[in-house]
Amino acid sequence: MEQNISHLTEDEWRVRLNPEEFRVLRQAGTEAPWTGKYVETKTPGTYRCRACGVKLFESVTKFDSHCGWPSFDEAIPGTIRYIEDRSHGMVRVEVRCANCDSHLGHRFDGEGFTAKNARYCINSISIDLEEQA
Repeated sequence: MEQNISHLTEDEWRVRLNPEEFRVLRQAGTEAPWTGKYVETKTPGTYRCRACGVKLFESVTKFDSHCGWPSFDEAIPGTIRYIEDRSHGMVRVEVRCANCDSHLGHRFDGEGFTAKNARYCINSISIDLEEQA
């Protein structure tokens, strides 16, 4: 399921992804709040990068933040690349898939939602749930 496709050009990504997936994953867009299919999902399993299939988050790290996007308090180690994002008049940490460099969402620290004190705010369109057997 996992693919090393970091070598693809943006034109090749446009062929592989639908327009909305391309906008979010390759152009760092954001889906509208409360519209993603995983916002309220409680199904056990592993969340993978929609673009390349790499495992990113385990369902046990997902929690209800009531922010309109799926939230996790921990990523699988080594799967995420972090980039400072100063857009929209604030400082945030953008999270990207370390394998294919696709945009997933942002990480916010210090909000106190969980003991890990981190919230990965992830676009549903950036991930696929592999349900636990």
